[in-house]
Amino acid sequence: MPRPVIGIIGNYYLINDQYPVHAAGRMNSAAISQVAGGIPMLIPSDPDLVSVGELLSHCDGFLLTGARPNVHPDEYGVEPTEAHGEFDRARDALTLPLVRAAIDRGQPLLAVCRGFQEVNVAMGGTLHHEIRDLPGRDNHRMPPDGTLEEKFALRHIVSLTPDGPFARLMGADEVLTNTLHGQGIDVAGDRIVIDGRAPDGTPEAIYIRDNPGFCMGVQWHPEWNAGNDPVSRALFGAFGDAARAWSAGERPARLKSA
Repeated sequence: MPRPVIGIIGNYYLINDQYPVHAAGRMNSAAISQVAGGIPMLIPSDPDLVSVGELLSHCDGFLLTGARPNVHPDEYGVEPTEAHGEFDRARDALTLPLVRAAIDRGQPLLAVCRGFQEVNVAMGGTLHHEIRDLPGRDNHRMPPDGTLEEKFALRHIVSLTPDGPFARLMGADEVLTNTLHGQGIDVAGDRIVIDGRAPDGTPEAIYIRDNPGFCMGVQWHPEWNAGNDPVSRALFGAFGDAARAWSAGERPARLKSA
């Protein structure tokens, strides 16, 4: 059986501050190929280069990756400030309508970190620009120093809704994850179900209520060490199964709510 094609949302970067590229971390491609069992295909995140319709036709599923630039606050009705950080308006313009279209079709979608936030914004939700500044919240940002292993190390528990989609997938009500984000969900969007939270209450896992297909989002980075981490293997494995079903012409049953 041919491997399903998984579109990986790339990000815009400047090499040496002058050469523009679209890129995504190799660990994303490795997780898709080696754990999900798909063909990783990098998508240039610019609607001037690709259309949502073309992507829906050519891909069997989509991985919305993390990124340094944040979703522009205009997209959720907030005035931008320096505290909101860097932006990638071309990615916003492509991924937000892509999310809505994939959800409408039931096309498989796995959202990570910024992608998790994109799904919430696409569905009408809002974001906190800096989680660590909120009363009672922890610093969820990537450690500024150390090796990649140290930066992506597992750092906190995520408590999952008992018998919810994530708990059933993971076979546990608690999982241990890394954390490398500054922003997070403020108000959940329409049909967004928060299915997992960090110890400080920060939303960490979401799915779409009454969605006809696979759409799961996590605020952490499961692509790191995905082949060896049981939480990552379960998530990418289920995503790969959904993409294979889509590629074969099957349309999965509605995701069971808790």
